[in-house]
Amino acid sequence: MEAEEEQEKESLHLEAENQKQKTSAKSVQDLLWTPINWFKMLSSELHWSFVVGVVIVYGISQGLSMGLSRIGIQYYLKDDQKVQPSEAQVYFGIIQIPWMVKPFWGLLTDTLPILGYRRKPYFVFAGVIGVISMLVLSLDKKLDLTISLLSLMVGSAGVAMADVTIDACVTQNSISHPSLAGDMQSLCGLTSSIGALVGFSLSGFLVHLLGPKGVFGLLSIPPGLVILVGVMHREPHVHTFTYTQVSVKFLDACKTMWTTLKCGNVWRPCLYMYLSLALALNVREGMFYWYTDAKGGPSFSQEVVGSIFSIGAVGSLLGVLLYQNFFKSYPFRDVLFWTQLLYGVSGLLDFILVLRINLKFGLPDYFFVVIDEGVTQLIGRVKWMPLLVLSSKLCPAGIEGTFFALLMSIDHVGMLSSTWAGGLLLHVLKITRTQFENLWMAILIRSLLRIVPIALLFLIPRTDPNLSILPPEMLRTKKCRDTHEYETLEMAALVNVT
Repeated sequence: MEAEEEQEKESLHLEAENQKQKTSAKSVQDLLWTPINWFKMLSSELHWSFVVGVVIVYGISQGLSMGLSRIGIQYYLKDDQKVQPSEAQVYFGIIQIPWMVKPFWGLLTDTLPILGYRRKPYFVFAGVIGVISMLVLSLDKKLDLTISLLSLMVGSAGVAMADVTIDACVTQNSISHPSLAGDMQSLCGLTSSIGALVGFSLSGFLVHLLGPKGVFGLLSIPPGLVILVGVMHREPHVHTFTYTQVSVKFLDACKTMWTTLKCGNVWRPCLYMYLSLALALNVREGMFYWYTDAKGGPSFSQEVVGSIFSIGAVGSLLGVLLYQNFFKSYPFRDVLFWTQLLYGVSGLLDFILVLRINLKFGLPDYFFVVIDEGVTQLIGRVKWMPLLVLSSKLCPAGIEGTFFALLMSIDHVGMLSSTWAGGLLLHVLKITRTQFENLWMAILIRSLLRIVPIALLFLIPRTDPNLSILPPEMLRTKKCRDTHEYETLEMAALVNVT
């Protein structure tokens, strides 16, 4: 009898262990399938080809290109053009000027069809000028600084134009599917971060192997894929459009933008977005020169610099995942309060590094730098995500691309202000290619200014992030006989599926 009871207990124990293992295996399987199911859900609701278009434009044209170009341009300006850190900051701002005129690209794609199409030609044109500009930089070995900056600006304009066009698609889908607005911005941020991770991981090695100009040659590939997006894009052909209506549509779009901007729920967040970016002074080039040239600094190699930025891309990717899984349902103001506070505190990690305090505690420079970069990018991405979702909800129907581009241009003006103000700060503190005694002071000022926007959070609406913010009349598409509004956006398959 006792033997039977023991056997029964052992059988129950084995069954419980098997059940536990099955549960554990199922949990791991669910974890692995969660992102796949998420992509399937987006593809089902928004069409798979729309998701592919976002991956190409955000993941490859922006993310991957940014990872490769940032290191390439930094070493190109530092080693080939021999510029000072404060000058490099100014030049980086000049390269980003095409992003400040995004409303112009938005007005074009919203009001001026080409050959009867509103989106396709702009994808194609953006890709073409991107390919040409990168080939000019890579093939001409004796370009002076002015022509080089002009080519980089043209390449930046190509990326900006593709960005505006895909943003119009994302924003229009955010209006028709408001509950998926956060998911779409997470998709954009996720693909951008993964692309940046790959780009930064390869950048140092490729700069060392091919040089900056060789990297510029490789950067002609992503805009080529943007041309493919234009070929794939499916949209209705506008048959009744007459170009005499462009001026009328242009004026209507401007009036709609002005009416929307006068809305308190719109201009207040815009002001906050600008000030929060402008006050976070950018002293990145001072840190880069210190990383690579300072006698008392780490003297990192090209490969090491690339790996540092790749860790930052990992942090940015984790920031997207954190927001998607934990914070996307929280009010914008609550998320921004904590992220803005942590963003300011994280800036002090650079302060510790430059003063070499980390060495006193036995922390190697590389270990401390990658932790610094990863944490800063993670917090920065979590801070940025609610602003993107909020921006997508501030766009009136009919001029989605134009207005979202306007909001993003405000952000880029803020970043330009930050970059040029940071360059001025580096100049005033006499931080040069070889002098870094006052770099700690620039970092301290930057970190303190990052906290100031907390006092401006009253400008952000305290609303449910899953609900619309604009009045219902602004979300109704204006009907016009020459304009065909479609509820969802798709990309045409390269082959017909039956």
